[in-house]
Amino acid sequence: MQCNMIGTSNGAAPDISAGRLTLGALSFATHPLVRGTWPDPGLDITIKLPAGVDRVSVLGTADRNLKMLREALGVTISARDSQLRVRGDRPEVATARRVLERLAGASAATGKAPTRSEVLNVIADESTNLAARSAAAIEDEEPDDPRDRGLSAPSSLGWADDMPVARPERREWDGSLDVFVRGRRIRPRTGNQDRYMHAIRDHDLVVAIGPAGTGKTYLAVAAAVHLLRTDRCAKVILCRPAVEAGEKLGFLPGDLEAKVNPYLRPLFDALNDMVEYATLRRFMESDVVEVCPLAFMRGRTLNNAVIILDEAQNTTRGQMKMFLTRMGNGSKMIVTGDTTQIDLPDPRESGLIDAARRLVRTPGVGFVTLDRSDVVRHPLVQRMIDAYGEDDPVNRGPVPEAAGN
Repeated sequence: MQCNMIGTSNGAAPDISAGRLTLGALSFATHPLVRGTWPDPGLDITIKLPAGVDRVSVLGTADRNLKMLREALGVTISARDSQLRVRGDRPEVATARRVLERLAGASAATGKAPTRSEVLNVIADESTNLAARSAAAIEDEEPDDPRDRGLSAPSSLGWADDMPVARPERREWDGSLDVFVRGRRIRPRTGNQDRYMHAIRDHDLVVAIGPAGTGKTYLAVAAAVHLLRTDRCAKVILCRPAVEAGEKLGFLPGDLEAKVNPYLRPLFDALNDMVEYATLRRFMESDVVEVCPLAFMRGRTLNNAVIILDEAQNTTRGQMKMFLTRMGNGSKMIVTGDTTQIDLPDPRESGLIDAARRLVRTPGVGFVTLDRSDVVRHPLVQRMIDAYGEDDPVNRGPVPEAAGN
């Protein structure tokens, strides 16, 4: 199975005949089982890099660009010499092909290797085009014009259609995320979630309070991954109090990571959506992603890091003070919690409620309150929140009015 990269596909409909698949200027052999029909479950292609194209310019140092394609599009991609094999769902494979095609074309034209941020821009551009073409796109979400978010192909590599525009190596963060799940950009879906993202951008300490299913943890992890990928932080630290929801599990077996893993599972689930497993494992082994029990935070100074404290309603006042004073230079802290689900023996001792009362008017601290209208899980979750209500005045706690100070 071979495919020669000879320029950019013109968007023509695919043609399959005699065991060959033609996509614009590209031609390659199909798998025998799918000859004569477009494969529904997925596509498996092999691409041959054209002669004269620098392999490292297309694949990146240590195949960095291929890893970004895996994480962004959810495809399986491997390289051997000048041949690439791409497997996955048909739209994502086609998108990966277009990205590689653009990288090869730019390398041949300029003789320069694209930077990490330029490759991310190309992936974002093609992923946005994929969303625009996809019949499965969410009806109430209009696809972004990549130019509206500064995602047009970097003109410095000769990919822009219009007049060249100078662009810095690292753009100012506009609140959007260069983080993708199966080819779709993670983005806020409600007004409060959008304010949450902008609060993280504008403040070094953000406190998000809201009921279950409002995206507090997921968006915090997505923001941390974005900041890590764009070199705005050196590491991500995940922290959560080890408090069971009404059950006593006793002593758990294993090392420190194994003991705290059940408590941090929601954070790991979000990370696994956004980062390839092998990459995440490597990050954890090298402490780029660190799991730290709240009890072991005392005495540390955390510089140039994004620190996420999840389920903060289950911290005590002393624990919350200890956690907040760990912030070092160049760091951001994101504190999330639901004041209606406090598992402490005395809910009035919640460190989250106490911090909200003390810090709501503190300059530099951003507060965001989410409500039932921001629930993005199953529609029944909203009804569950309504059915149970927030009738316990102790658990309600204060609800700051402003999204930030």
